Amino acid sequence: MIRKHTLHILNGQEMYNYFKKTQFLEQEWMIPFNEAMCYGNTCDDLFSQKFVEIRSKVHQVTPAQYAEITLKPLDPLFREDFTHIALWFDSDMFCQINLLTILAWLDQTNHKGRIDLHIVGDKFEPVDSFELKANGYYQVYKQVLIHKTLPKYIHPAPLKKGVELYLNYLNKKSDLLLYIQKHQDVPEKELVPALIEKFRDYGLGDTQYFEIIKSLRKTNP
Repeated sequence: MIRKHTLHILNGQEMYNYFKKTQFLEQEWMIPFNEAMCYGNTCDDLFSQKFVEIRSKVHQVTPAQYAEITLKPLDPLFREDFTHIALWFDSDMFCQINLLTILAWLDQTNHKGRIDLHIVGDKFEPVDSFELKANGYYQVYKQVLIHKTLPKYIHPAPLKKGVELYLNYLNKKSDLLLYIQKHQDVPEKELVPALIEKFRDYGLGDTQYFEIIKSLRKTNP
């Protein structure tokens, strides 16, 4: 089997479009991971048919639509054998849980090549980097996303912080849910932009916030 050189995996279509527009990594092979793994259920068989069925329900799309949006861009990752993987992710919870999912898949598939993680800032500029091995992340993924427990050891630091935020943010006493409850009378369309601005560490988008508000107001009318 011919091993290819470097594959750059980006957190989402927006980053991919920005890198294309600015000709960053112009000669490189880039693919986006279009997901929001910090929201909704998942399973331990990553990117399987069961995974697709669960995640498509979370996003309220058909399995075929999910495959087109999320799996199709990842096709090079699934089909090719790369000696080097470069990961480009923000430090917020949203991106770090997506990152954990990719690292878990690389671990599950026994990827032996070098992995470089680039943490990016608000304008997608690199602000930190780590060299990683695909070792132990599948177990971390299962502990965190399936069993909702905090592992004793998580590396690197941005991933550890993202996991801690993830395990806390839907807790009834989390700062996020308490803030939403405190602003029961504020219309959703006004509350969502305020949440995006105030809780930047979570990195959640309007879709996730609308769902959280709706769910919370249904159980606490």
